[in-house]
Amino acid sequence: MTSELLDRALVEEATKKSGLVWVQGPDAPARALWHVWHEGAACLVGDGPGEQPLPGLADGAEARVTVRSKDKGGRLVSWTARVTQLAPGTEAWDAAVAELKGKRLNAPDGEAMTDRWARECRVLRLEPTGATAPLPDDSLSEPPLPSPAITRRPIPAGLPRLLLKKRKRGR
Repeated sequence: MTSELLDRALVEEATKKSGLVWVQGPDAPARALWHVWHEGAACLVGDGPGEQPLPGLADGAEARVTVRSKDKGGRLVSWTARVTQLAPGTEAWDAAVAELKGKRLNAPDGEAMTDRWARECRVLRLEPTGATAPLPDDSLSEPPLPSPAITRRPIPAGLPRLLLKKRKRGR
């Protein structure tokens, strides 16, 4: 009994403090997702235009959630969650969205984002089932998933000359 309480406390504290969790659905790779901890579960919004993708996370399915340390970025705990999709307009949806709204950065539509979420997005609740996984022996690192949001591109041909000119002028 004491071990279960300690695991539950670890899951809650670690997930509350981390702004980013890695979530893996049954048939999908793990993805980094922003969330809020609300009433004993991690709440997510996504699958709409301009929002994070939530592949493999279906209502009633299970997911693996891995929580990282906010300051060092290392893995703290992995836990199993039951996925529940909240229906727009319900009391649970309104409460979760009120918390998510406060944490959503750079929303293109400001105050109207909750209406857009109701029309075009899914709000999910990941509730811990009580099962935590032991930390793995290896890193489990994988190459990043393909994305149009890349930062590595070839440098422009004229950039080295431009940088060298600035150095010569500064002397």
